[in-house]
Amino acid sequence: MTAAERVWERMQDLVLHRHDRRRLVADTLGLSFFKAKALRRLVPGPLTLGELAELLDTDRPYTTVVVDDLEQRGLVSRTVHPEDRRRKLVTVTAAGAEMAAAANRILSEPPPFFAALDADELAQLDRLLAKLDADG
Repeated sequence: MTAAERVWERMQDLVLHRHDRRRLVADTLGLSFFKAKALRRLVPGPLTLGELAELLDTDRPYTTVVVDDLEQRGLVSRTVHPEDRRRKLVTVTAAGAEMAAAANRILSEPPPFFAALDADELAQLDRLLAKLDADG
């Protein structure tokens, strides 16, 4: 195993397995992580079903099922698109925006092991991640 493979494997283990916040989001909000993700994508403003499907990287029929459930829960509303009556706009409600904010709070909370890193170590990690992000 190369050093790059070993580091990648450790990063995946940390983020996707040992400190995965998706289950906590789902349990806290009482809906699937995918539905919480849909709410988070709608916070900036209304989207058509097609636009939402594209942002969620899924197909329109499944997006419709997700939006149907969110609408029944009072978390989104659907209205006719003002420029094309054949299309629908999906808008997050105040209750949906609160749930999206709760999901964001959970997802943005660093795992406890970050507290064990001193300021220099965190700065070094930040620089490395910025470098990786710039290269990607």
